Amino acid sequence: MILGLWLDQPVWLMFALLAVPFLSLCVILSGLTLWRRSRPLMQASGTGIVAPYFSAISVLLALLTGFVANDAWERQRQASRVVQSERANARAIYDLSIATVSDMSGIRASLTDYLDAVIGDEWPAMAETGHASQRAGAALGRLLQAVADPKVGAEAGVAAQSTLLEAVMSLRSARGERLALADAQGDETKWLTLLVLAALTLVALALIHLEKPRAQATVLLLFATAMISTLGLIALHERPFDGPMALQPDPLRVARAGMEIKAP
Repeated sequence: MILGLWLDQPVWLMFALLAVPFLSLCVILSGLTLWRRSRPLMQASGTGIVAPYFSAISVLLALLTGFVANDAWERQRQASRVVQSERANARAIYDLSIATVSDMSGIRASLTDYLDAVIGDEWPAMAETGHASQRAGAALGRLLQAVADPKVGAEAGVAAQSTLLEAVMSLRSARGERLALADAQGDETKWLTLLVLAALTLVALALIHLEKPRAQATVLLLFATAMISTLGLIALHERPFDGPMALQPDPLRVARAGMEIKAP
């Protein structure tokens, strides 16, 4: 829930919401180090602890950050491949309908109706709610019925109909994968773990640099800036079909533009 609300914000606000807790923690740690009443407690907590001990926390943070980043980028790449597969199958259906000797203008009309529904109706619905479009689903159903009509096999041949059916089923499968990626909910536990490890790393850096408050403040600020930038960029790729880095239906638009609409 919290992750979804965060990802729904504009880019500048996403980074701002990340900056508030990190920079606040930096101020608190620096203040505890400089305040006379809390400084003895900070020194007692950090005395005797060597810097290499705290490197274990930073290693865990680096490993988890790499895992989360790879997961987000892989989902983005997978979404791009699915859209390209959908475009290729749509183009294959159109080319096969042209290559056959029988009249398949009805199949081409159903195909263009489907592409129009995906581009104009389903894509905005995916970005807003992550759900499918009934119009696109109905258009795909009509396309499947048109290809599965026994008359197509009788006029164009069984081989041509089988190839068309295979292409339509592949198109349907690609659409299902696209919708699954759009509807996937982000895992809040991994982001919560990242934030906890980042906070612990800030505490560790503060304890290591207790004797030099200025160096401590510089190190804390640099680390906080690095984490804000990194986590913010990863978050921009968390949703492949929503947000500022969202994939657009340009491949399907290109495929649709190359199709000549002929009345059935």
